[in-house]
Amino acid sequence: MKRFLITTAAIAATSTTAFAGSISQPAPEPVVTQPAPQVVEPTPTYDFSGFSAGAQLGYGDIQADDDDGTDLDGDGTLYGLRMNYDRDFGNVVVGGGVNYDAGEIELDDGPAVDGILRAGPRVGYNFGRSMVYAGGGYAKAFTDDDDLGDSNGYYVGLGTETFLTENITAGGEINYHEFDDFDAEGIDADATTASLNINYRF
Repeated sequence: MKRFLITTAAIAATSTTAFAGSISQPAPEPVVTQPAPQVVEPTPTYDFSGFSAGAQLGYGDIQADDDDGTDLDGDGTLYGLRMNYDRDFGNVVVGGGVNYDAGEIELDDGPAVDGILRAGPRVGYNFGRSMVYAGGGYAKAFTDDDDLGDSNGYYVGLGTETFLTENITAGGEINYHEFDDFDAEGIDADATTASLNINYRF
């Protein structure tokens, strides 16, 4: 009987220790790996507001005539610099600027037009990354002939400008000019220019 009691007590003590051990040491929870956060690149913003400066390369065709009915024609390459200031109001862009084309367009082996200056306002429609605009204003033609001289005039034109990056744009322009104020009286001229340009927007 005594041996039975001792055996029963030993079994009870062993069971209690095992039960207590199972309570004090719970099974470890599974480790959940969190996915790495994704880096979201900011969306570029295209704003036509501010100053811009650039260069242009194009082609010019000039036709002149005098009171005697003599016609003088010439065409050639033009290159120059441009500067504009614009204000972007959302869909509408309003601004203005000045640009100068240099070259040497001879008029039938006679005098040559070696520069055209333009200055005036422009109004455009903003499509987001691009705008299409119309402009016009004051123009001046410079020649290499002292007798013919230079002439004031005007121009009207159409153009487009598109962002390549957040600061670099590329575009194109077509302008029509009228000149009737040369030093030599009775000379009228019209010029059509087409050019491509690249600009930095500050």
